[in-house]
Amino acid sequence: MTLAAGLRTGLLASLKRRWTNDCGSQIVELALSLPLLVFFVVGIFDFSGALTLKQKLTNAAREGARVSAADPASDMYATVPVSVSDAVQVVDNYLYSEKINDCGLGPIPAAPTQTNLTWTYTATGSGCPGTGISIAINRGCSTQENGVYLIGTCVKITYAYKWQFNSVSGLMPGKFLGPATVITTAEAFNEN
Repeated sequence: MTLAAGLRTGLLASLKRRWTNDCGSQIVELALSLPLLVFFVVGIFDFSGALTLKQKLTNAAREGARVSAADPASDMYATVPVSVSDAVQVVDNYLYSEKINDCGLGPIPAAPTQTNLTWTYTATGSGCPGTGISIAINRGCSTQENGVYLIGTCVKITYAYKWQFNSVSGLMPGKFLGPATVITTAEAFNEN
């Protein structure tokens, strides 16, 4: 065997040993899979937070609709009927009890805008993300059941939600732009 052939065989054997050694492959696998793992974990937490917020807002809207529907409808053409202010106070108290930022809505909310039998309260203060909160109380929403129109009270809450997922999604290709607001409604039939 010549010296050149021996060097070539030794060099090939050395290269083969290095290529079959997998000590560094775990670091490469971790570097490739860690962003994906972080992406999924943050996504799970963020989506569960949005779902929990929606459930709490649904409960607040339901309580507001229930209180407003139980109040008399005799003052419907007042500037702000008692039933409407009761609903807003119940919703605000519910948000406070659930530790949800009310965006500066209470304890005495600003005057609502009125369209027909709908009063809409909005607030964007106190460090609220995005467009803040909007509560629309409709004392004359109708629903048809078995051919009969029933008049009730509908409460719609629109709440800005700041996704944490967007900051992590920059690590992945593409862009996730989830809904910027959580919208929920509740209805109760007027009792009076």
